[in-house]
Amino acid sequence: MKNKLIQKIGLSAALLLLAGNSAFAQASGQTYTPTTENMKARQEFQDNKFGIFLHWGIYSMTAQGEWYMQTHNIHHDEYAKLASGFYPSRFNAAEWVSAIKASGAKYICITSRHHDSFSMFDTKESDFNIVDATPFKRDVLKELAEECHKQGIKLHFYYSHLDWTRDDYPQGNTGRGTGRPKGHGDWKSYYKFMNNQLTELLTNYGPIGAIWFDGLWDQPADFDWQLEEQYALIHKLQPACMVGNNHHRTPYAGEDFQLFERDLPGENKAGLSGQDVSALPLETCETMNGMWGYKIEDQNYKTPKALIHYLVNAAGKNANLLMNIGPQPNGELPATAIDRLKKVGEWMNQYGETIYGTRGGDVAPHPWGVSTRKGDRLFIHILDLQDNALYLPLKAKVKKAIQFSDKAPISFTQDKEGVLLKLPKVPDDIDYVIELIIK
Repeated sequence: MKNKLIQKIGLSAALLLLAGNSAFAQASGQTYTPTTENMKARQEFQDNKFGIFLHWGIYSMTAQGEWYMQTHNIHHDEYAKLASGFYPSRFNAAEWVSAIKASGAKYICITSRHHDSFSMFDTKESDFNIVDATPFKRDVLKELAEECHKQGIKLHFYYSHLDWTRDDYPQGNTGRGTGRPKGHGDWKSYYKFMNNQLTELLTNYGPIGAIWFDGLWDQPADFDWQLEEQYALIHKLQPACMVGNNHHRTPYAGEDFQLFERDLPGENKAGLSGQDVSALPLETCETMNGMWGYKIEDQNYKTPKALIHYLVNAAGKNANLLMNIGPQPNGELPATAIDRLKKVGEWMNQYGETIYGTRGGDVAPHPWGVSTRKGDRLFIHILDLQDNALYLPLKAKVKKAIQFSDKAPISFTQDKEGVLLKLPKVPDDIDYVIELIIK
């Protein structure tokens, strides 16, 4: 992920997505026609709504987050010594996937290779990986992939476009203090390395839901990353595999969903998401506490209410939420993270029907909350309302209004401009959901 230190520097639906993607392709001078399998994967992705991000690597040994090598200008030879002590003895893929599944999340995205160049899988392209460079000798991505497939959870792979260790990665805006020779870089070599690793990931680990790229912001805007060929390789290896890129720009040809970092689509509170919102499926990623990778001092976890609100607000903006956890160096998910997963799961068990399979509703987001829709059912998610009446600017004819929790009727009146709901109380739930049956 990008560190705060460098922030400054249905058929009709399918056709709409395809048309939106084609428009961006034409703007970039490239063409891309998604396969039928890819279009189906996009719809399933939107239906799933909720995923868990896992930032895990040898940087967890420092307990200072995934950017420690960059922020402290650690020489890459010294940094590499972390691998010799990396032995996550308590890693248990079944426990991870079970805890994540219990939260209501439908997919997992894990770092296969982050900016430090360490590969969390058994790769033939570099000895700097979890099997060859650590005493653990186990391919954790293989174990996780097998467990995800067993438990019915989709698996996505994060992959860094930039590298702070390899000499063949051209010098970028970051990683300048890691001891590489001045003027280093051999793009042809590095590009081949990346594509060979991507081939491994899409050949040896079963069906993969998406490749989640990060790091284009490390080079000038006119740098030629040869994305078209790389994206085509991914789609050739697994046609249903989606491509997303956390470049903070308008989507490029070949991308299947649009990412937003620490912001909901259309917002830019974190300073990383000023790009236009496309017609592609949308996903926003956010940390459960403050850091992406494990940081021992960072116990500033968001409350279950705050996490649920973020998930609901994302759904109301027609987006998925990818909620991050930084696993510990011993292979365990932090206890507080497990607690948060449990509490979000309890809420999703009751209200997941108003999130899964929905799209952004007819009523635009307001300070009081958002709406989601599934067929003729419009769900009004009231998150912050200091009154027992709510006026909705809604043109569609309402046939019935009920409390989602107990199906009790809600009194309402409707005119040409909207609907006035008369609630039995001032809402004090985490999310007070009203279901409207509309024509």
